[in-house]
Formats: sequence, structure tokens, C-alpha cells
Amino acid sequence: MSRVTLYLDEETRQLLVDAARTEGVSRSRWVARLIREKAQPTWPDSWQSCLGAFADFPLRDNSPTVADIPRIAF
Repeated sequence: MSRVTLYLDEETRQLLVDAARTEGVSRSRWVARLIREKAQPTWPDSWQSCLGAFADFPLRDNSPTVADIPRIAF
């Protein structure tokens, strides 16, 4: 397991202490969970509501697929 040093101002440190105590976990576990949540390579929830919202969006239903797009040699 690796070790990370965080430099926090007093107000931010207290937020961390309070949040970890509220959830009943160590500060280290709280920060690790936050990093896993925030660093995931996913689209934000606000973008999820846009999926399928544009009826004429290319590559939908009977539109050409990515495989139909000709490759360009460089």
C-alpha cells in the first residue's frame, strides 16, 4: 500500500475529519473512496440524460455505423 501526503489548510482538514467521523471510517479510507468515485473515467450524470435525446443524431438506428465509415490511411 502506498502512502500519500496531503497538505491541507485547517478548514479543509477539519472538513475531512468531520466527514470521515460522520461516515465512521478513517480519514485515509474516506479520501480513497472519494478518489475512486471522482477519478472514474465516466460521463457525468447530467450527460446521461442527453442519451437518445436527439432523434436525428448520426449513428442512430438505421444510420451508418462506425464500421461503415471509410478508413483514411495517413
